[in-house]
Amino acid sequence: MKYWLFKSEPSTWSWDDQVAKGYAGEEWDGVRNYQARNFMREMSMGDRGFFYHSQKEKSIVGTVEIIAESHPDSTTDDARWDCVDIKAIAPARTPVTLDAIKLEPRLQDMVLVKNSRLSVQPVTEDEWQIVCEMAGLDS
Repeated sequence: MKYWLFKSEPSTWSWDDQVAKGYAGEEWDGVRNYQARNFMREMSMGDRGFFYHSQKEKSIVGTVEIIAESHPDSTTDDARWDCVDIKAIAPARTPVTLDAIKLEPRLQDMVLVKNSRLSVQPVTEDEWQIVCEMAGLDS
C-alpha cells in the first residue's frame, strides 16, 4: 500500500463535500500539473491518502481511500489529464496544521514541507504513521 496527500481549497471542495459523496466517492479531477498527474497514475485501489485543506486552514482534516485507479479526467477533453476516484474514510480527531508538521522534526523531509504547492503528493509510510498519531487517527 502507498500513501498520498490530496490538497483542496475548502471553498471549492471541502472535507464535508467529500464525506457527502459517501461510499461512491468522487473523481479527484481538475489537476493540471504533470507531476501531480503522474503521482495519480501510480496509485492503486486501496491506497490511502490525507485530505488537506489549503488556503487559510492549511491542515490535514481526514483520510481517504483510492477507489478507482487512474482514468481520463471527465472535466476535460484533453487526453493528457487523468484522475483517480477517492472516498472519505475518517475525519482527523485533531486537524494537523502545516505549522505543526513543520515543527515535527521527523517530518522535515515530507513533500508537503518542501513543496507545499503540489496538489497531489506522496507520503512515506513513516510520515503516514506520524501524522496519523498527531491527528488521533488509526493508521
